[in-house]
Amino acid sequence: MRGTLFIVAAPSGAGKSSIVNACLSRDADIALSVSFTSRLARPGERHAEHYHFVGKDVFQQMIEAGEFFEYAKVHGDWKGTARQSVEPQLAAGKDVLLEIDWQGARQVREKVPEAVSIFILPPSRDALDQRMRKRGQDSEAVMAQRLAAAQEEMSHYDEFDYVVVNEDFDTAVSEMCAIFRASRLRRERQAERHAALIARLLQEPAGTDAA
Repeated sequence: MRGTLFIVAAPSGAGKSSIVNACLSRDADIALSVSFTSRLARPGERHAEHYHFVGKDVFQQMIEAGEFFEYAKVHGDWKGTARQSVEPQLAAGKDVLLEIDWQGARQVREKVPEAVSIFILPPSRDALDQRMRKRGQDSEAVMAQRLAAAQEEMSHYDEFDYVVVNEDFDTAVSEMCAIFRASRLRRERQAERHAALIARLLQEPAGTDAA
């Protein structure tokens, strides 16, 4: 049985990575695809754990070689998901989660219409501003750009299947995990997973007189 592709997107500062990591710690059946990016690593970020950090020239070479499942330019830097991080795992029946932006999500839905997409919203613009400032990693100019971009990003929430509002972190994590569980219980997946059981349940009892 082919795995399910989950897409999670959010504006910068909405808490996407924290929620995703908490869900992955609870759900061992989902593999996180680590994206490639052309930007420099921020303090505390590690190569191959948070991102695969590559130069712009290398990223461009990967685009030209058709190595990306999806890619987009975000805040002036390239981000993308390698095909080898997604397709082999789905084919092997493993669920895969992509932590990407709305542009990448749109590309993925065109290739995999059955993908389950989730958008995370902050509880307010003030909360988003405070969370960005709490990071202490960006200059005032960069934060202003990110806040301006956030409104554009949030306007695409209606392209997604589910919306989670990150007002209370534990609640947001529980809601995200519930989406993963519910997706596995969809009729199509259960019919495939339990085909033998369903066939036995619907089989006419031996000796039944059809007349």
